[in-house]
Amino acid sequence: MKRLLLPLLLLLIVSANAQDVKTIHFNAILVDTHNDALSNELITRADLSKRQTIGNLDLVRAREGGLDVQVFSIWCGGEYGKGRAFNFANREIDSLYALIKRNPGKMTLARNSAEIKAAVAKNEFVAMIGVEGGHMTEDRIDYIDALAKRGMRYLTLTWNNSTSWATSAADETHHKDSLQRAGHVGLTDFGKQIVRHLNDLGVMVDVSHVGEQTFYDVLATTRKPVIASHSCAWTLCPNQRNLKDAQLKALAKNGGVVFVNFYSGFLDSTYMRKEGRFLRAHRRELDSLEKIYHDADLAKIRLNVIYQSESDQIRPPLSLLIKDIDYIAKLIGVDHVGIGSDFDGAESYPLGMNDVSDYPKITEELLKLHYSPVDIDKILGGNFLRVLKANTGK
Repeated sequence: MKRLLLPLLLLLIVSANAQDVKTIHFNAILVDTHNDALSNELITRADLSKRQTIGNLDLVRAREGGLDVQVFSIWCGGEYGKGRAFNFANREIDSLYALIKRNPGKMTLARNSAEIKAAVAKNEFVAMIGVEGGHMTEDRIDYIDALAKRGMRYLTLTWNNSTSWATSAADETHHKDSLQRAGHVGLTDFGKQIVRHLNDLGVMVDVSHVGEQTFYDVLATTRKPVIASHSCAWTLCPNQRNLKDAQLKALAKNGGVVFVNFYSGFLDSTYMRKEGRFLRAHRRELDSLEKIYHDADLAKIRLNVIYQSESDQIRPPLSLLIKDIDYIAKLIGVDHVGIGSDFDGAESYPLGMNDVSDYPKITEELLKLHYSPVDIDKILGGNFLRVLKANTGK
């Protein structure tokens, strides 16, 4: 009899745990602060309202994963200069508006936490706008105002390229001597003016991608909490895009939040070396894909799909993503960490984290680490709602 009872007891425990994961996960307002699907959509013409076989996000898989709020990245590369970058940003916003219009009653645009809560209560998928790279404002305050009017809720001050008023992590890491010779490292006076103006507009200042000097200049200037929309911990993976412990602590002191990036190269310090071998082995195919898509990042994404079994071998385990979340939560407090996947913006993510339908796995792993339902709710979206309200006032 005991032999029969033990398997039954184990089955009941597993079933109860699964129910706990589902209840906690789907009761939370889940927010992802960074996804690049829109810039890809302009190339692929994918209809994100239907299930897609490529990419990491569509409305069908979002519902399956319990994703309530997606901040869509408005992005173009640094090669888009003045006269082009702002127009490209508006093309991407137009595409988001069109997607919302095609899905009445299913999808809506929100600008503050009150609108998010109202939409989620009506079971609507919430779209928000984040502009990734100050170069898309073309150094014009009126362009910042125009983007804010269209729904921009954060501005990432730089992408990998610096602007005339803020230096990027890439440039501060690799070209600091030339920046110093030019007399410009960090925020200029105009850059500080932009930070203060964003505060006045209720637009969150995003310090992902910015250089260390720019980061500290922002914290010395801002009157409101800032965010890092898609960054990880430098101590666990010393990549120029990740934040050092002192930066994380300063961000927490400011009341801000770091939203953890899922990209393999920011989680696993061995990934870049392994990826280099993979790309060299398929150089000819990659060159062909770049000619097709006219986009190096999208070409790498497609190459990884074509050689999925091979690319899977160099992906890090899901445990490294959870380790990053746990490390930041323990270092600066659970009130200052969230989810910023960078889905559709990179070629590789941890095994098991293939698209937005996989988000319940994060809740499951956090429960295994004995995070409370209250703390999990904060990580999944509560911290975003708090910092958003602190900037917008509602």
